[in-house]
Amino acid sequence: MTKIYGLIAEFDQPKPLIEAARRAKDAGYRRMEAYTPFPIEDLTEALGRKESRLPFIVFLGGVAGAITGFGMQEISMTRLYPYLIGGKPLSSWPAWIPITFELTVLFAAFTAVIGMIALNGLPQPYHPVFNAAGFERASLDKFFLVIEARDPKFDMVETRRFLETLNPGNISDVSHSPDESASEDDFSEATTIGVGKWEI
Repeated sequence: MTKIYGLIAEFDQPKPLIEAARRAKDAGYRRMEAYTPFPIEDLTEALGRKESRLPFIVFLGGVAGAITGFGMQEISMTRLYPYLIGGKPLSSWPAWIPITFELTVLFAAFTAVIGMIALNGLPQPYHPVFNAAGFERASLDKFFLVIEARDPKFDMVETRRFLETLNPGNISDVSHSPDESASEDDFSEATTIGVGKWEI
């Protein structure tokens, strides 16, 4: 039995995609994703995405860097190697600001890169949407909306009917592997319903 990742709808312009995402969110769908050839400002809100956790994670990384830089100097200069230099106090913290600042920036930068990679689920050399017919045009001139099968509201028939009301250019199944791609014979009765002939 074919294991379905979800259903994908293709659009020619960004505005219909944004409207489709909003209507899908209003209809109760939450497990969905959009793919576009360029960033679209209103799309994140239309999909119902929450604000990224990355800024807070980067802030924590910066704080960790500041504590590390300051603490390293405090411990080494006051406990491990307590040398009096020019009559200055052992804990001469103004002299430690440059290293504290540098480690703050260094830790924050590494946290930003690692956090971005982790939150985006990278590296991900393969994704089921690569199996969708015509998906290679997502980097050229087409816009795609995917509703995933793991969405609690997902139903193969009802979700397809809902997508048809959005007037996409194409609707097709997304299989988990290329070997499970749907054949045209499997959907001969539905290839002309509302969306024209599928490119399967």
